[in-house]
Amino acid sequence: MAQQLTAQRVTLISLGVEDLERSGAFYEALGWQAAEKLPEVRFYRLNGLMLGLIGIDALATDQGRPGARLGTGAMTLAQNYRSPGEVDTAFAAAVAAGATVLKRPEQVHWGGYSGYFADPDGHVWEIAHNPFWPMDADGYLAGEHG
Repeated sequence: MAQQLTAQRVTLISLGVEDLERSGAFYEALGWQAAEKLPEVRFYRLNGLMLGLIGIDALATDQGRPGARLGTGAMTLAQNYRSPGEVDTAFAAAVAAGATVLKRPEQVHWGGYSGYFADPDGHVWEIAHNPFWPMDADGYLAGEHG
């Protein structure tokens, strides 16, 4: 009997980008290493899933919407860190790599510390410290949150 797959999961996040080389260089400046580089896509292995950078026109075509104008910034990707100091360091690295500052890190109403930046294509990232979500040694959410 085949094991049923968990419905509540994500295996690939694809970001449409205008210039694959520019976007790849941005993520590599953050220390990311591509697991696979193809002419129209780059894949980055994450904890149990992949992040893909794909030409925005190729993404629209792949979705069955050739010529569609795809937008950005309507969702947020996030990385959590162990402390506000780590947030500040990661945020500064993103800005140095060419990110656009949307909101500098600060104490926030829910009890954490976070800031937002946009990558070269306008995809929004939150860099945060959440004192209520413990992290394991590799930087992934631990316990009931992981």
